[in-house]
Amino acid sequence: MSDFGKRSVILHEQLRGKIAISTKLPIETQDDLSIAYTPGVAEPCNIIAADPAKARDLTIKRNTVAVVTDGSAVLGLGNIGPLAAIPVMEGKCLLFKEYAGIDAFPICLDTQDTEEIIETVRRIAPVFGGINLEDISAPRCFEVEQRLQDLGIPVFHDDQHRTAIVLLAAMLNAAKVTNKKPEDLRIVINGAGAAGTAIAKLLRCIEQDPKVCTPVADVIICDSKGAIHAKRTDLNPEKQALLAFTNRNGAAGSLQDVLRGIDVFVGVSKGNLLTAEDVQTMAVDPIILAMANPTPEIMPDEARKGGAAVVGTGRSDFPNQVNNVLAFPGIFRGALDSNARQITAEMKLAAAHALANSLKVITADRVLPSPLDRSVTPLIAKAVSRAATNTN
Repeated sequence: MSDFGKRSVILHEQLRGKIAISTKLPIETQDDLSIAYTPGVAEPCNIIAADPAKARDLTIKRNTVAVVTDGSAVLGLGNIGPLAAIPVMEGKCLLFKEYAGIDAFPICLDTQDTEEIIETVRRIAPVFGGINLEDISAPRCFEVEQRLQDLGIPVFHDDQHRTAIVLLAAMLNAAKVTNKKPEDLRIVINGAGAAGTAIAKLLRCIEQDPKVCTPVADVIICDSKGAIHAKRTDLNPEKQALLAFTNRNGAAGSLQDVLRGIDVFVGVSKGNLLTAEDVQTMAVDPIILAMANPTPEIMPDEARKGGAAVVGTGRSDFPNQVNNVLAFPGIFRGALDSNARQITAEMKLAAAHALANSLKVITADRVLPSPLDRSVTPLIAKAVSRAATNTN
């Protein structure tokens, strides 16, 4: 157990959980009680019954998010189940409150059945202004998110989209450091799960202007068997669908084979897959964004030894941490403030560009702001809200 792990256990034992419910209205007199509860509360109920939209004005709905998981893909821990997932979901709720002032609730479901998850979320949705799906394994996570888009409130699978958004911001700034145009970048993504798929989809359109859809030059996705290409006969439907917009030239072979001449490596897989020698085969001034936790696909010193110009990881003890707290609080703040019904591609792009532009001084060791920088969330929220107003 790491030192952080030991300290975390002690903290959790002391606090018995990291979040709590607090009241907005003190009850000190009979009059207070009569207004907050019976008989006064009947009138807000009647108003909402006559006009359901009034729930946003008269209840917690306008500022609440459910953080929903089935515990099937928690961090790098895997399928540990709903009880063991509670500390992570509590932590996510804590960050919602700390960074965006959003009241979030951990909902850990004792089922990993797709239909039961969808049905449960539908039944609990009335009280929430948004649904943050978290740590649900692929490919079920894709179906769960897609089928809940008709709820009338934003439903966002965070493991997919926040990684893609923060990574795109990092890549846009890394391109500035290396004097490369984003639309000229050739990219290899190692990992064809939720995050890898979402990254590939977001890279289809990287311009902030929704009327201009400019993709990167090419994206090749690798799984544990190498490059995903049209001649493979072992691809599931989700991986086959990726070929509609990736690997335009039909590259085949191992990760090391397809990495030759590539500008950007994106890792959302497992640790210690690459060496300095592999990086040396890439294009001049390659960009390495190795986000496997706790061990990146290649350690920063090894990547720089191979000639990497910019290196980012998912870890806080190295420069350029690709951290989800840079994205999700602002995205949901903007969605809630604009009363968005969905989180659209335009809103995701707006978040990525706002995050990239929040950094005024960009260097090889600083292509993203610190996760502790509280000024980032309102910038993203404003950009997302503006994009939502234009598209929803």
